[in-house]
Amino acid sequence: MDQLPPTFINVDRLLVRHDCVSSGMRTIPEETPIALTYGHSTYAVMMGTPADVEDFAIGFSLTERIIENVAEISALEVVTLPQGIEARMSLLSNRDEQLVSRRRRIMGPGGCGLCGIESLDAAVVPPAPVASPMHISTETIFRSVKSLRDVQTLNERTHAAHAAGFWSNDRLVAVREDVGRHNALDKLAGALARMKVDGASGILILSSRLSIELVQKAAAIGCPVIVAVSAPTAFALRAAELCGMTAIAVARDDSLEVFTHAHRIEMASAHVAG
Repeated sequence: MDQLPPTFINVDRLLVRHDCVSSGMRTIPEETPIALTYGHSTYAVMMGTPADVEDFAIGFSLTERIIENVAEISALEVVTLPQGIEARMSLLSNRDEQLVSRRRRIMGPGGCGLCGIESLDAAVVPPAPVASPMHISTETIFRSVKSLRDVQTLNERTHAAHAAGFWSNDRLVAVREDVGRHNALDKLAGALARMKVDGASGILILSSRLSIELVQKAAAIGCPVIVAVSAPTAFALRAAELCGMTAIAVARDDSLEVFTHAHRIEMASAHVAG
């Protein structure tokens, strides 16, 4: 793999506070076009943080349902070019044929989730069903949220990056950051696949709001519980309800809101008010 660009840079800036102006530096995240190619043909171009690109390529392939498992990628090469980064993938022949029939070319900004979808029907495809007997305590969820915040190193430097983390066996198994919340989740999905960690074995924690495409991607990796620090959209909650996923949002160190499939959450120590 080629040497990737830095994930952040320092720039000059003027700080204005009321009638006082001072010069100084600001650390900001880098944003780079990342082309995802299959069989020498570009499928998508996403703006993202130039880190963990192999994880991103694998995770995107999984959460977009281009492949069902990592073994269907026969080759993966990350190439740094003057205009951006290419993640060049080759698929097994049967997957490559299926991809040709559904190929789309998109240019996706960092905050984009459904860019390039060619019809409303494609945008509202139901997420994959999630079936899991998992039960988890609210105290564990509080710890997971705090743990994610404590390891967001890029966001600590720049205050401009999202994170996605996977909590299992009472610890954070993996964390990935990116300027795009969808990219962060794709990178995490790829990391879990490469680590051979089953998505059904833990919970997903997101530093962002909970939107429909994040529910769809979480369902694609079989995650039964999704926790977001910001509020959900109505569309996301309908999708979570439909696929059997427990959706938790507005999560803090000591409070959270459960919106769907609350049977997985153990609240024995909590007093339920009317």
